[in-house]
Amino acid sequence: MTTPTTATTPTAPAAPSADRTVSRGRTMKAIVYRDNGGPEVLRLVDRDLPEPGPGEVRVRVAVSGVNPTDWQARSGPAHPKHFPEVTPHLDGAGTIDAVGEGIDRSRVGQRVWLFMAAAGRPTGTAAEFTVVPADRALPLPDAAGFDLGASLGVPALTAHRALTVAEDGPRRLRPGALAGHVVLAAGGAGAVGHAVIQLARWAGATVITTVSGPEKARLATAAGAHHVINYREGDPAAAIREVAPDGVDIVAEVALGANLALDLAVLRTRGTISTYANDGGKPVELNVLQNMVLNTRFQFLVLYTAGPEARAAAAEDIAAALRDGALPVGEEHGLPLVRFPLDRTADAHRAVESGAVGKVLVDVTS
Repeated sequence: MTTPTTATTPTAPAAPSADRTVSRGRTMKAIVYRDNGGPEVLRLVDRDLPEPGPGEVRVRVAVSGVNPTDWQARSGPAHPKHFPEVTPHLDGAGTIDAVGEGIDRSRVGQRVWLFMAAAGRPTGTAAEFTVVPADRALPLPDAAGFDLGASLGVPALTAHRALTVAEDGPRRLRPGALAGHVVLAAGGAGAVGHAVIQLARWAGATVITTVSGPEKARLATAAGAHHVINYREGDPAAAIREVAPDGVDIVAEVALGANLALDLAVLRTRGTISTYANDGGKPVELNVLQNMVLNTRFQFLVLYTAGPEARAAAAEDIAAALRDGALPVGEEHGLPLVRFPLDRTADAHRAVESGAVGKVLVDVTS
């Protein structure tokens, strides 16, 4: 993997006027691809500054977040693109510098975090400016840096969904909402696992996580997990049952095929397995009788089809957790930041594809 650069946290840029004429003739740097393929299809180009339409805002992007879904969308062929040219990345953070019709002009100058910027649209956050629907740009508290804002989006929304689909669990998260519940975060050193740990702990759950080694155990502990178990050593099911003798209420699962036997060995009756990925691609085989007896609930997760109500509720709860300081990032909080400049976005994609530990970020503007 190419060694990333290090950079200081970008500060909020000064916001220009919201007058739509201010951007005429201006250009910006953007990453684009015109064909599906490997990271080499990504190119740095100059493009006209986009104008926000009705219900939209334009954001000067400070930091862009890279997720597995971003390189998967770029690579194809399972994710054919729907536009002649695409600027990638769903997540990011920056400052609103212009608004479209119907949007309060007082939002100009507001620091925001972005989610699903490229969902159903050709322009994501891998550009100096991006235009998004106003409800996909949420206020970022002054105490929260752009790094944190760009690390939310897909991981935090997915984690929220995983924690709010249980039969006996809450539909919304707040302090105390998961009191008395036991949550198992599979792969607690990953970006989604990290968010599961933080949100579950903020909501009052007892949080267990599984990891593959000492370094990831250190990160999961820093994220706030109460109990960290190396699934490659000893009897992980017995270790989990020692902590939760009645079983686990919710499993947030990243590798269902590989981990299903362990999940079912520790799941309580009417427990829920929320799966958002199948890392490793191992086929999933179900013992029907075993799951009937357990009354297992399987919930498969993807944000695109979760529905607007679920996404809006997640965004509101994440904003509350953010205000409470419950979602910090960085090495000391269990999620190392791996940084690249905009012109090395292809290297950022390679890092995510190769399983970089931590959150991969692209510094866009300073």
